[in-house]
Amino acid sequence: MHQRFSVFEYQYRDAGNWKTAGTLLLTGASDDADTTIRNSLEWADQFVAEQVGVPSLCPKHFESTGDGPSDLDHAYHEFVRLRTATPADLSLPPAGDLPDLVKRFRAAANRWDVTLSPNCDL
Repeated sequence: MHQRFSVFEYQYRDAGNWKTAGTLLLTGASDDADTTIRNSLEWADQFVAEQVGVPSLCPKHFESTGDGPSDLDHAYHEFVRLRTATPADLSLPPAGDLPDLVKRFRAAANRWDVTLSPNCDL
């Protein structure tokens, strides 16, 4: 049996609606992982990246917008979707295990801690 992979798609969107996208290649696949993650989120699609071990997109966002942290920034990232990896996605470096990520999201549900983000006081 061959290894199955999933892609976790997410983004950081500041209050000015500037967006920075991110993707993680994860080992494993699950039919209910997307639903489990969605049921764990704040306001339907928000999560604190630092709390669940997902790399923050803020440094990339600040670089691409040519601006540092400002009053437009905040602690939350947006979950976009979880999908089956395509052959092209397999060129990404593996970023972890899907079941472990799902457990971290489940543990954070209804307990999101913005103080774990360096943007919590902006």
